[in-house]
Amino acid sequence: MPVALQPTPAAKASPVEPAGQPLENGDRLTAREFLRRYEAMPRVKKAELIEGIVYMGSPVRITQHAEPDNLVQTWLGTYAARTPGTKCASNATDRLDVDNVPQPDALLRLLPECGGRPHVDDEGYLVGPAELIVEVAASSASLDWHGKLLVYRRAGVLEYLVWRTMENKFDWLLLDDEDYRPNPPDAQGLMHSRTFPGLSLDVAALLALDAGRVLDTLEASLRTPAHEAFVGRLKAAGKLP
Repeated sequence: MPVALQPTPAAKASPVEPAGQPLENGDRLTAREFLRRYEAMPRVKKAELIEGIVYMGSPVRITQHAEPDNLVQTWLGTYAARTPGTKCASNATDRLDVDNVPQPDALLRLLPECGGRPHVDDEGYLVGPAELIVEVAASSASLDWHGKLLVYRRAGVLEYLVWRTMENKFDWLLLDDEDYRPNPPDAQGLMHSRTFPGLSLDVAALLALDAGRVLDTLEASLRTPAHEAFVGRLKAAGKLP
């Protein structure tokens, strides 16, 4: 007697990316096509277009990237909170040109009404070079220190900061005459922004992941006449309260 076959339970649908060509490491794309594919892949958390080539993010290690990145975000976020007319962001896709759509780890920018060059487009993307960009370079050190440096220099990023965590080194570069030069620490071991008065950094504390000392140094710098005067200029330019 034939045995009735029981219907096979339907397998749970696994999440799949929308149909279409996915992003792949090494793809050569225009900015428009890169963003189209990136937007169609919501599971992808970080991808960048540098000189027309796609770079996909690696798994993030906590000690080599996540914790240093969090300290940078806290440092810049505190500055922006105390400085009307500035905004900071983490991992924001930035449309620089047809061949370059980086996603820097952190950035600090001036609002357009306060003289800033980048703006936010109708799709919510940043367009144009932020005044200050930070990259936490662990597995991406080669790209951050070479390819991205050239792109940011050409785009006119005024200050480029690179924390090479695996080498325990921190570089702060200033754009002068279309080239980057080092921004050396002062006699106390502190580095200071030229674009954003009051943005100071205790480099030794940063490398030691000593958030308390990093923020103490910043708070002291935020109480200086230079920062007070800068805030006054921003408020006047942007007609801010």
